[in-house]
Amino acid sequence: MNEFLLTVLLIAAAVLAAGHAMLHKRDPRSTFGWIMVCITIPGIGPLIYWVFGVNRIRTRNWKMHGRESNWPAAAICDWSPGLAKSSPFSQENFSSFLNLSDHVTRRPLLPGNRITPLYNGEQAYPDMLDSINNAKENVYLSTYIFESNKTGKNFIAALALAKERGVRVRVLVDALGERYSFPVARWYMRRKGISVTRFLPFSLLARGFHLNLRGHRKILTVDGCIGYTGGMNIGDRHLVGDPKSKKRVIDVHFRLEGPTVSQLEDAFAEDWLFATGERLPATQSPQLLKSQGNAFCRGISAGPNEDFEKLRWIINGAIACARKRIRIMTPYFIPERPLVYALNTAALRGVEVEIFLPSKNNLPYVTWATRAYLTELLQYNVKVYYQPPPFVHSKLLVIDDAYALVGSTNLDPRSLRLNFEFNLEVYDQDLIGNLCHHLLQLERIHVS
Repeated sequence: MNEFLLTVLLIAAAVLAAGHAMLHKRDPRSTFGWIMVCITIPGIGPLIYWVFGVNRIRTRNWKMHGRESNWPAAAICDWSPGLAKSSPFSQENFSSFLNLSDHVTRRPLLPGNRITPLYNGEQAYPDMLDSINNAKENVYLSTYIFESNKTGKNFIAALALAKERGVRVRVLVDALGERYSFPVARWYMRRKGISVTRFLPFSLLARGFHLNLRGHRKILTVDGCIGYTGGMNIGDRHLVGDPKSKKRVIDVHFRLEGPTVSQLEDAFAEDWLFATGERLPATQSPQLLKSQGNAFCRGISAGPNEDFEKLRWIINGAIACARKRIRIMTPYFIPERPLVYALNTAALRGVEVEIFLPSKNNLPYVTWATRAYLTELLQYNVKVYYQPPPFVHSKLLVIDDAYALVGSTNLDPRSLRLNFEFNLEVYDQDLIGNLCHHLLQLERIHVS
């Protein structure tokens, strides 16, 4: 009788877990995989699914924020007639792409920004530290890796001094990313009284053991007026001036001034509320921020807490709107089939497609996976270039020398489906000219 009851319970658990996966998983491959785990591994399979397979993050996010963001679901920029007729928005391809972005993202494209590229830690870190040292009201910092080496300690010292001046300081570090150095930087910050917390610490309780779901965003805002974002973490590895260092990483970060800084601050506030339950003061209204330049920018938050995988839509939409040239730089290139089709389709339409990849990856298995896709891309005249060491960690997508997508996202399934990412859409001739010059100046080897 006991064996019969146990069998019934195991079958019921398997059916319940498999049914939940069928109803809630959006990727058919993921659905099928979880159903097989639940059915073929009695007892343990359903337990694995409930611990690892259920997205409690989206549910928890809805409970805290509601389904509506601080920004309307289809926030449209209040264009003046002059701006609406300006290039590239007057072009049919970018007009349709702008319509896509307006409805996929949660924030409007805002004019009046100045965005400055900062190459490597030699340019980025002094600028960031100077902004922190001059902060008067608040400093919000989010990063994936925060090392406890010399660079990390310089940031900790600046943050501690800001706190002593009465500045509101909040630091968010990914729970896995902080383990890249020991002792972890969080320990030093807590000794200094800095308010710091981990993003998605490992737990078997309500949040689940989300080893794959990482906080990959890099955001720094100061007084709601200056913002920084891009692909650069905090650590000595981004200082490339020392040729003896074997861990040097080339990267580019971006300094932002203007109305869109409020969107960086808004993204940080959402993550901080999710991680700690503390609701930070409302972000400054973009209308109150003075125009600083000619760049049109939009902040894009993406991750497993969102309703859909918006980066896939944005990237494929941008590639589809290209008429002349597509330039992609990424350290991790493991494209999904729709992206491969989009790039090959663009090349067959006569668009010049260029992809810049590191010749030696810090993750060898990524190189092996990448090479499996290159033959198909090269077959349709996509141009691929390898960049010799140091390892290039930059993430850039440039379309027709008119549009750029910059930020933390790599072109691999982890970034597009699992990580919490933050990117900027940018329409700015000066920035894009600078980035294109940077791409062309890099040493590269053509792959044929």
